[in-house]
Amino acid sequence: MEGSPDINTVLTNSLSPDGALRNAAEQQLIQAAEQNFSQYLLTLVQALANENAEGHIRAAAGIALKNAFSAREFARQAALQAKWLNQTDQETKTRVKQLALETLSSTNAQAGQACAQVVAAIAAIELPRDQWPDLMASLVRNVSEGSPHQKQASLTAIGFICESQDQDLRNSLIAHSNAILTAVVQGARKEETNLEVRLAAITALGDSLEFVGNNFKHEGERNYIMQVVCEATQAEDSRIQQGAYGCLNRIMALYYENMRFYMEKALFGLTILGMKSDDEDVAKLAVEFWSTVCEEEIAIEDDNTQVESSEQMRPFYNFSRVATNEVVPVLLALLTKQDEDASDDEYNISRAAYQCLQLYAQSVGAAIITPVIAFVEANLRHEDWHHRDAAVSAFGAIMDGPEEKVLDGIVKSGMGPLIAMMDDPSIHVRDSTAYALGRITETCADAIDPTQHLDALIRSLFNGLMNTPKMAASCCWALMNIAERFAGDGESAQNPLTPHFNQSVTNLLAVTGRMDCEASVRTAAYEVLNTFVRNAASESLQAVASLSTVTIERLEGTIPMQAQVVSIEDKIILEDMQTSLCTVLQAIIERLDKEIAPQGDRIMQVLLQILSSVNGKSSVPEGAFTTISSLANAMEEDFVKYMEAFSPFLYNALGNQEEPGLCSMAIGLVSDITRSMGERSQPWCDNFMNYLLNNLRVCIPPNPYVLCRILIISLFFQSTALANQFKPAILQCFGDIAGAIGGHFETYLSVVAQVLQQAATVTASAEGSYEMFDYVITLREGIMDAWGGIIGAMKSGNKTAVLEPYVQSIFEMLNVIANDANRSEALMRSAMGVIGDLADAYPNGQLADAFRADWLTAMIKETRQNREFQPRTIDTARWAREQVKRQIGGAQGMMSQT
Repeated sequence: MEGSPDINTVLTNSLSPDGALRNAAEQQLIQAAEQNFSQYLLTLVQALANENAEGHIRAAAGIALKNAFSAREFARQAALQAKWLNQTDQETKTRVKQLALETLSSTNAQAGQACAQVVAAIAAIELPRDQWPDLMASLVRNVSEGSPHQKQASLTAIGFICESQDQDLRNSLIAHSNAILTAVVQGARKEETNLEVRLAAITALGDSLEFVGNNFKHEGERNYIMQVVCEATQAEDSRIQQGAYGCLNRIMALYYENMRFYMEKALFGLTILGMKSDDEDVAKLAVEFWSTVCEEEIAIEDDNTQVESSEQMRPFYNFSRVATNEVVPVLLALLTKQDEDASDDEYNISRAAYQCLQLYAQSVGAAIITPVIAFVEANLRHEDWHHRDAAVSAFGAIMDGPEEKVLDGIVKSGMGPLIAMMDDPSIHVRDSTAYALGRITETCADAIDPTQHLDALIRSLFNGLMNTPKMAASCCWALMNIAERFAGDGESAQNPLTPHFNQSVTNLLAVTGRMDCEASVRTAAYEVLNTFVRNAASESLQAVASLSTVTIERLEGTIPMQAQVVSIEDKIILEDMQTSLCTVLQAIIERLDKEIAPQGDRIMQVLLQILSSVNGKSSVPEGAFTTISSLANAMEEDFVKYMEAFSPFLYNALGNQEEPGLCSMAIGLVSDITRSMGERSQPWCDNFMNYLLNNLRVCIPPNPYVLCRILIISLFFQSTALANQFKPAILQCFGDIAGAIGGHFETYLSVVAQVLQQAATVTASAEGSYEMFDYVITLREGIMDAWGGIIGAMKSGNKTAVLEPYVQSIFEMLNVIANDANRSEALMRSAMGVIGDLADAYPNGQLADAFRADWLTAMIKETRQNREFQPRTIDTARWAREQVKRQIGGAQGMMSQT
């Protein structure tokens, strides 16, 4: 591209709306970069610095230059940065940086903005490596001595540098905090007459606050920063006001412990004044300041409850509680500023106020009740729908915060009027009422009197669900909360839902069966149906059985619809419907249990048809597999009659490593099926084991006692097709298969034992990530579950002798667990099970010496006496202790006989 007269044309075309022109230009730029990278950079920086060129051409040059060494993808970013570091000569680097800094003074705003991005991109590479030591000094000098254009561009560059998420760069910026602060505070002062410069400065200050912690520790510097920011909240330009309130939010989040003086002297008044601003963006940021205050104080109170001494407690100033009577009334007034034309996801001032009110309730608890209830009572019957809507919204917003016993009476007295608001003339009020009812049923459901409120509540929610799509999501949420709240113990003949169950099912079937039903409403309604079925009392089981027929019919009806799909949207809608029906059918099977058997053939037939016809990348097979798992658990050994037809689909899923979710579900389904069918699953176990081991990069050799050529030693380091989280599930599945087929598992023992032994070598270093620590724990849980199943299988098959070569490695694994503080309750429960199983498998004291080890006794005792563990874990530890006593006693008995 050197000397090419077409550079301006290429750059112009790179911004063209014509795709062909733009793509051709981009290819020319890529080719030039590949041919001579240094010359490419020089050509672009010269075009950027050319004061005679048009602004859009210079901006295009800057964008291309920035893209030459920065990218969003981490791998590409590293490669581009390496080209600058390793493939660019020093003379070119110096020239590029020199011209970039000079161009910051350009009077062309487009060039200055693009140049700021270039400077920031180079800084991201060089500052962490101490390769541009004079950059910050140059930018500070520009702000102090330069023209307005130079000041603005330099401050913009500082902002771009500080907003980077590159951790190395962020760490390096701490050393430049003085220079950064000098520049941005100077530009943000009220004495700065150029508004664009001041805006750039306040924006850069917001981006730099994380790196000036040392400066904030010094009272004099902190006072000056706060003075500049507070003065900026009163600027005539609303953009500067927004930037200032954004700074205050960030300062409160970062430096809460230093804010007491400023809150008392200025911030209370300034932020309340800002909340009342006619500029909605300013008002939202001022509201968010109090959201930040509440979030910080909620977090501090939580942290302080977990420290061991008062010296470790964080400062807590109760800003939100002190300001309740001033801030909350403003928030309530802002709730009345709804825009009836706003979309559901639009973030406006009334929604900002609602979120803040929720946080306020969590922060100050019962102190929120008096002002809110007064507002609700004054506005619930207001002629203006905005006020009625604000009243019901405010009532729902405070449900999560005050203690339930405090809210109990308020909810009881408020439920009647609130339910009546479900018939309000305004759809907005009805929608907000449904959401408020959802909040109440989720957080304060115990305050709902089933005899007084339930009938009207359920009828009003179904009326909203069936007649107003806008309200459907909130109505469904509330109905699911109600079903879970009034479910009872699951075994009772009746529960408070029973009188409403049949009509509720009828209503839900009507909604989901409507041709004009929106897909999202149908899906939500099926979720409600699923919840009602799961929480049905025994008197409703006949209705559940009838529902199974309807559900199966609807699933059958979706199969012809697959041939009618003509668009992606059609496909998504159909798959959502099939998945929802599978979920409902699963709930029905689990609720009816063995009583589902007469429907088993029909269920499997339709599920197999669906599995045969769905395309790849579909979510439907996962829903079908989950339903089949429930059917297998219900039918137990009788499920064997479906295995010949179903096993090909299961094998395909086990081998489908490109769909990790489906493969993982198939692994779990193998566990379910083998546990359900017991020894009758044996004919399919060779294939199960081969697929499972293949997913670990292992195969079963023709001779099961000869290791395959793929080295097991590399098992847990070679497998990249499946995520690590699936490997523990595979190991656990080995245990389930062993438990199902008993002594027949001997065929696989040698290979599986060595897999488990190798898995036991995986550890997490002290510097490892939390994810690695969690992985090691779950992996060890899988190892223990596998050994537990295998030990039981060999004992039941009278084959404990073939297990003896592996007993020492099992004890070694137990010893590793005992000596590692990184463990879970589930791991300790599994370990106790293995200890007890081993002792039970060798009752004559053959392993007595191993069981006498101090570490093993201590591990059992520690588990047995841990008050934080569940009863079943403690019971397992007690059982293990008894088995160990018998083991040692058995050995002593044999010795006395001899």
